[in-house]
Amino acid sequence: MIGCLFFYKMHQINFFFDKIKVLTVAENHNYLLQENKILEKDTYIYVVQIITLQTYRSMKYFFTLLIILNISFAASSQQLGQYTMYMLNNYRSNVAYAGLDNSLSATGVFRGQWVGLEGSPTMQNVNVHMPMYYIKGAVGLNIENITLGAEQNLSATISYAYHKPVGDNGILSFGAGGGIYQKSLDGSILRTPGGNYDENIPVINHNDLLLTEGKQGAITPIFNAGVYFQTEKIEIGASANNIIEPKINLNDNINFQLKRHYLLTLAYNWNMSNLLSIQPTIIAKSDLIETQIEISTIVTYNDNIFGGATFRGYSKNTIDAAAFIAGIKLSEKITLAYSYDLTLSPYNSVSNGSHEILINYNLNKKIGAGVPPRIIHNPRFLE
Repeated sequence: MIGCLFFYKMHQINFFFDKIKVLTVAENHNYLLQENKILEKDTYIYVVQIITLQTYRSMKYFFTLLIILNISFAASSQQLGQYTMYMLNNYRSNVAYAGLDNSLSATGVFRGQWVGLEGSPTMQNVNVHMPMYYIKGAVGLNIENITLGAEQNLSATISYAYHKPVGDNGILSFGAGGGIYQKSLDGSILRTPGGNYDENIPVINHNDLLLTEGKQGAITPIFNAGVYFQTEKIEIGASANNIIEPKINLNDNINFQLKRHYLLTLAYNWNMSNLLSIQPTIIAKSDLIETQIEISTIVTYNDNIFGGATFRGYSKNTIDAAAFIAGIKLSEKITLAYSYDLTLSPYNSVSNGSHEILINYNLNKKIGAGVPPRIIHNPRFLE
């Protein structure tokens, strides 16, 4: 007997099924051995696991598929989110950056990824951090929401960073933070091959015991840590996210694990003249299995208007996008920036690229009591 595999339209995303083979199953088999298949390697990795084969009285075979999405970029998981303007929002990726904007700094980011592809990711990030000189460091708060079709990931963390002056103009910061991570899955969005979905009837039925018709969610603690070194010319950061790699059990059949990810950033601040400065930046993201690299350059004119470009990928299998960035300081305290990603992966045939908007507010004055460390004056446009 030949059994054809049916796939849930998880998250309403058009998967690339050309890499999936049709399996042949003998009639006397009671189950299928688990088999993993990578559907799309360039940007996301989708792992399909065939769990059971149930036999009905009619001797017809029904394939129950549990699709587990290891939603990870070729280098970093969607659990962390993908942001093009990472260099304007360093605290988001490294808790040790807290306080290094020298005053209260609040940033908000919205990103729509692969616009035009139904169920594509959307991300919102809001964070605020500030130096607290009387405790020789800084504190910060980060809130993030990532939605991917039927899946939602919401996290909130707080952090502390200890600042230590190094040499004549350097600051070495050690940061640690923790909080909660909530993952939820909306079963009402999912569709199965044998489900009943009548638009005239408000109740849906997947006809599958593994899936819920409603929304399920669970919460787990998360912990992050990092180190950041800043001088007038050079900035180097390293961080680890989801350090304890917690597991999230939505129910007895569906569970996820947050993978630990490592990030390394390097930036150089080059003042070409009194009016023009250039900041090349590189970021590497890895879970020690897959790695992704982004190279960016930002040019700032008159410490007011800036623009640049980013290239994501380092080989044929990891090339994802080329991005363009533009921004302006609306005032001494407010900076506004926009980026557009031109998709270079196979998703370019089904999407219209990615859009990202960032706004930053910097109080630009000393906060609280205590002795502030040496302020590093560099051409960063978010100071």
